Amino acid sequence: MKLQLIAVGHKMPNWITEGFAEYAKRMPRDFALTLTELKPDKRISARTPQQVMSEEADRILAAIPDGARVLALDERGANWTTMKLAENMKHWQIDGRETVFIIGGTDGLDPRIKQRADQLLQLSAMTMPHGMVRVLLAEQLYRAVSIINNHPYHRE
Repeated sequence: MKLQLIAVGHKMPNWITEGFAEYAKRMPRDFALTLTELKPDKRISARTPQQVMSEEADRILAAIPDGARVLALDERGANWTTMKLAENMKHWQIDGRETVFIIGGTDGLDPRIKQRADQLLQLSAMTMPHGMVRVLLAEQLYRAVSIINNHPYHRE
């Protein structure tokens, strides 16, 4: 099963890039995690946030593999525990579909992305920088896999 993170934003600080890479490297081969960065649209006064989100949505939708399961990170999404994430990942592994997580741009996610998503997922009720979300999501995916594999990384 492949896990892909599609994130609007590039040129992240080194600690973000290194943090994500560390957790991606720890993932076992049967849960390979990759990152697809999409360059954000320029925010200029002549364009509304809706226009920017729409253009970013075009690129996000184009990056989603056919048949993939899509989870879009959204502040109003479901608030899963790590155990719930692990439970879902077990089921996803059985069906074998690629699973894609989406982090939108500064203005959020266009409604088309939310409609395409199989699940809206909240990482936290708090607002976070998008780069930080990459690292936290990668860590949670690694933690969920450690639960599935009975690895001592996670302690209950």
